[in-house]
Amino acid sequence: MKRILKPMSGNGSLVFKQNTRITQLGKSGRIQEAIQTFKNMSNKNTVSWNSMISVYAKNGKINDARHLFDEMPQKNLVSWNTMISGYSHNDQVHEAAKLFDEMPQRDNFTWTLMITCYTRNGELDKAKCLFDMLPDKQDPVCWNALISGYAKCQRVEEARRLFDEMPVKNLVSWNSMLAAYTQNELMDMGLKFFVQMEDKDVVSWNLMVHGFVQVADLESASLFFNRIPNPNVVSWVTLLSGYAKTGKIEEAKRIFEEMPEKNIISWNAMITGYMQNSQINDALKIFKGMPEKNSASWTAMINGYVRNGKLEKARELLEQMPSRNVTAQTSMISGYVQNMRIDDARQIFDQVGSRDAVCWNTMIGGYAQCGEMSEAIRLFKQMPRKNLVAWNTLIAGFAQSGQMDKAIEIFEEMKDKNLVSWNSMISGFTQNGLFLNALQYFVAMGKQGRKPDQSTFACGLIACANLAALPIGKKIQNLILKSGYGQDLYVTNALISMYSKCGRISKAEQVFRDTETVDIVSWNSLISGYALNGYGKEAVRIFEEMEVKGICPDQVTFVGVLSACSHAGLIDRGIKLFKLMTETYSIDPVEEHYACMVDLLGRAGKLEEAYKFVNEMPVRANAGTWGALLGACRMHRNADIGKIAAEKLFKYEPHKTSNYVLLSNIHAEAGRWNEVERVRTLMKERKVEKQPGCSWIEVKNRIRPFFSDDSAETRTTEVCEALTLLTLHARSTDFVPDIEPFQLDHG
Repeated sequence: MKRILKPMSGNGSLVFKQNTRITQLGKSGRIQEAIQTFKNMSNKNTVSWNSMISVYAKNGKINDARHLFDEMPQKNLVSWNTMISGYSHNDQVHEAAKLFDEMPQRDNFTWTLMITCYTRNGELDKAKCLFDMLPDKQDPVCWNALISGYAKCQRVEEARRLFDEMPVKNLVSWNSMLAAYTQNELMDMGLKFFVQMEDKDVVSWNLMVHGFVQVADLESASLFFNRIPNPNVVSWVTLLSGYAKTGKIEEAKRIFEEMPEKNIISWNAMITGYMQNSQINDALKIFKGMPEKNSASWTAMINGYVRNGKLEKARELLEQMPSRNVTAQTSMISGYVQNMRIDDARQIFDQVGSRDAVCWNTMIGGYAQCGEMSEAIRLFKQMPRKNLVAWNTLIAGFAQSGQMDKAIEIFEEMKDKNLVSWNSMISGFTQNGLFLNALQYFVAMGKQGRKPDQSTFACGLIACANLAALPIGKKIQNLILKSGYGQDLYVTNALISMYSKCGRISKAEQVFRDTETVDIVSWNSLISGYALNGYGKEAVRIFEEMEVKGICPDQVTFVGVLSACSHAGLIDRGIKLFKLMTETYSIDPVEEHYACMVDLLGRAGKLEEAYKFVNEMPVRANAGTWGALLGACRMHRNADIGKIAAEKLFKYEPHKTSNYVLLSNIHAEAGRWNEVERVRTLMKERKVEKQPGCSWIEVKNRIRPFFSDDSAETRTTEVCEALTLLTLHARSTDFVPDIEPFQLDHG
């Protein structure tokens, strides 16, 4: 006897239609209409409540979603899963975990949701812990979720280990593992794995095409595309986007025209391609010719205008957009921020109905970039769901504005810190000259179990360089070698600089020679290192070697080599290099180059020539230039030119003690005691205070600073007595200079 399905009753049919409408309105971002539809429903069922919870969550109104969830007269398993999914979508992992623990029952989808929630947040250990607690490990869904999580965090070996352990694999499992290789640009391993796959679908082929596009191997991408049994729209769009991103827009256009069927994604990809290649008119033509447009089409155009600096056109299009979305508005905010039009950015921000985390972070970052930290922190406090990006943006903003005390407050207030948080603090300390603090946080980071990256190591080395903390620098180098960053250019350049500033120039050159591939920064660091240590001829030798190898010097190179000539008294060579810079390499001199030339002439006693050089400079002399001249006047006891240089310096640096002291000493040596008194009076009037001297020493892996005016130091007398004995001993001992660099075989 056949079962006869009865037609849905009138009320049931109406509820079904209303539920469907709520879902559709939510997908299109028309949240107010969805809310009104839900409120007007006379007969709500559990599906109605679940649909509305999903709409709230997907549109960033997670608190409203939770309020509705708590009000539900009757919850089912879908209700709980929907709410957890909502928290995951809004990056509220802690709240999702709390709800997961409270659930009366769970299914495999629940476990998958929570595992995915952890992996999306980078908390793979928690995801694995949850996975190990799984009651049923036969379903491959949870396995696939964890494999994808490992892949996104570049832990491919662990993903493969998990894949090999799977009791049951489906095609999604194979594709998840294949994606781990292709997404991480391991195309050799990906190709080998692809060949081993017993079953393949269009997703498998598309992953290979996408992987080759990522590594810019468009020839292989095209070959794979041509072998796809039944390419779909994604296949075509992937290849099209690859050509467009690499500037081969004609090839992209050919593929677009050959497509058997075009969907809205393909049209949008073509717009993006044209905009990326600054072909704005062609993008506009495509946009106007589209049979239908969605929010992504409008956003692609707006984003393209922003990228090409056409902010007025972007704003005009945003105003015309039928239903503005947060992505388009955020793109407009970003454009204004990049152009320092912070008030215009805020105007758009205030118009955004449902702001996501990216929108909040862009606006907060804009204020931080403009140095308006009070407004950045005010906005941060209003942010409903503060993510790590927002916290880190504030730290970087305060560090950039020199407010490290505020940066420390934010850092200590953070519950969860990532590598970026630590690096922001350490780099902030180095940027603000707080090198001891930088090393303290470097050590603290290790104690917290955080692994440093190239940025951490480089900042640590910069701190060591400025503190001349050679033993600590060597220990950091050992860590670098163990961590696999020994050939990272950012790190090796910092190592060269560290050894140079610590007086170990031969070791700096050894690091340089041991580096497989060096760049202009490496050469400049070595040249500057020799200059800093007084080896002018060696600096010139490195410069000449650089030229022979076809490396084109830049402004920084010439600052280093001219400074080396200045310190070594290589006057003729310095003058020739200055001419070489301007005539051969067509580099326009800047203030630093002129300061080097003034220093060069001044040290050689050619003060009149140096003063004339300053007056004839095509650019306005800065503090560095006048400071070089004042220093030379002190060396050669020229009070007249020294007075002129000092008066100029007082305008640039009215509170810098050393300038007043130099001028006072020049007058004293010339017997001009009235002028000495005048300088002292001037210091009092301008409230110039001499900064206390500071020294430091490393004892048992700790750097101990000493200040000359530290009244808290109980053993000051003993320290001074020891210093006097050491000074007498040094003066009575023949000094042997470090000539090791000159004994190296540079052949």
